[in-house]
Amino acid sequence: MNKAKKSAYSFLVMLGIVSLFSDLTYEGARSIIGPYLLLLGAPAATVGFVSGLGEFIGYALRLLTGYISDKTKRYWLLTIIGYAINLFAIPALALAPGLGWVYACGLLLAERFGKAIRNPAKTTIASFAAQEVGPGKGFALQETLDQIGAFLGPVMLSIVLTLKGKDEKLSGYVLGFLILAIPAAIALGLLLNARRLYPRPQEFEQSSPAPAKGNLRPAYWFYLAGIACLAAGFADFPLMAYHFADKGIFPDNQVPLLYALAMAMDAAAALFFGAMYDKKGIGAIMAASALSAFFAPFAFLASAPWLAVIGVLLWGIGMGAQESILKAAVTTMVPKEKRGTAFGIFNAGFGAFWFLGSWLMGALYDKAIIALVVFSVAAQLASLPFFLKSKRLLSAASLSSDSGIGSA
Repeated sequence: MNKAKKSAYSFLVMLGIVSLFSDLTYEGARSIIGPYLLLLGAPAATVGFVSGLGEFIGYALRLLTGYISDKTKRYWLLTIIGYAINLFAIPALALAPGLGWVYACGLLLAERFGKAIRNPAKTTIASFAAQEVGPGKGFALQETLDQIGAFLGPVMLSIVLTLKGKDEKLSGYVLGFLILAIPAAIALGLLLNARRLYPRPQEFEQSSPAPAKGNLRPAYWFYLAGIACLAAGFADFPLMAYHFADKGIFPDNQVPLLYALAMAMDAAAALFFGAMYDKKGIGAIMAASALSAFFAPFAFLASAPWLAVIGVLLWGIGMGAQESILKAAVTTMVPKEKRGTAFGIFNAGFGAFWFLGSWLMGALYDKAIIALVVFSVAAQLASLPFFLKSKRLLSAASLSSDSGIGSA
């Protein structure tokens, strides 16, 4: 392994450790927010709406912040500001019992706003190093370290809720959110140190994998259409957690453990499909999407806990694909000079359709759960023809380039 590749791996590990502590914070919170909002009096439709709106804010605003990151090249500044907002909205949830569920929902939206600021810049920073080591492996490494934190956070909060017991249920949630201030502070400190050690991460990537001039290629737009379908049918975990608590399938203190289990599957899936992506390209995304599309029947229709666990595991596979190889594909398709913008468009489309799908599924949950399940499966499977078209266009462009005719 040459020096440049070693340095790129070290940088990706450093960013991954930042993500470990940040995921411990906000994924830990995410694992209990559904039952917490239920305790505060929020209806299911509101949980679905706020979860979807939060994802929409977190993704749609990346269209602007991605463009800004490309124009200003202030990748580190945007990353740090976004992380600060993103992380410290979580401990403030401890005040929600005195201020109401509307306040809690506002903080959830603020947390997603912070992620919207930092994500395109941070993902672009990571893409520079990932291109050096292989996009699939690079983003899979990031995702694996992410998910260690995403696993530990829910486990920690499950322990807190168990120790507090049923008689002190609400105070257990409050204590859990306060404890999350510790990993939040650690993550921000590590991020500042990464900025000090690697002030110009764009130097990892010396050349672009695609032409720097011209519009984004047609393969990118077909890929984005597939992502839109996938996002529309992919339920957010708070709605599943609400269902588990509402139907009594699992006690409150076990719901965070389910999320931890999903995050463990997420990490394993990211490594497996990340390696597959570097060999098979978009075929890896199609395989992951086809497999995870069937989480909803198990998660929302099963009365037996073990069947619900299967649904959670399939959901975790989908998350692993979303957080690793979906980004790797954008890195492969788009030159580094346009990558912030491309990630912004990608995330805006993903977030818009996640919002609409989550809102619809929250409403369907109150009317007919079977309709929610049918919509979820159908929407996700509809992504496959678009991914196939994108794969064929990329293959045709690669053959054309190799034969000296030109590139698409």
